[in-house]
Amino acid sequence: MTSYQQEKTFNKVYQQWIQPLYRYAYYQTKDKQSAEDLVQEAFTKYWHKMSDIGEGKEKSYLYKSIKNIWLNKIEHQKVVMKFETATKRLSQVHSPEYLLEMKEFKAKLNLAISNLPEGQREVFLMNRIEGLKYREIAERLKISQKAVEKRMSQALLHLRKIHRKI
Repeated sequence: MTSYQQEKTFNKVYQQWIQPLYRYAYYQTKDKQSAEDLVQEAFTKYWHKMSDIGEGKEKSYLYKSIKNIWLNKIEHQKVVMKFETATKRLSQVHSPEYLLEMKEFKAKLNLAISNLPEGQREVFLMNRIEGLKYREIAERLKISQKAVEKRMSQALLHLRKIHRKI
């Protein structure tokens, strides 16, 4: 299809469906601006996919596009609202003093972990951070599972002592 034919076809479809599509979009959104945006976006998608849409299928394509675009916008709004709610809840639950204390505690804990002997630190991080089981750690380090258990036990004992001081 030449660009002239494409433009002519588009204008014909646009003139035929602009008003019904706007009414449909307004019924969905209950907002004039949102309805106009949906229709414009649907026609933009139609322009780009015109050659793939069979003649006589424009109506269903445009209505379906408006419905899908609207549902995607609603889904996006849900995600945004969920994030805002979670953020608001966190800021209400945790005062600035609490957040500062947590930051200081994490720094002290990281320092304590970094001061563990090499073998204990390695086993502790593999288990607690990477989520590996003792058997998997033993295989990776080529040591017995009992050795892993012993190192982990010593690491936890050391961290408990440090925790009481923090």
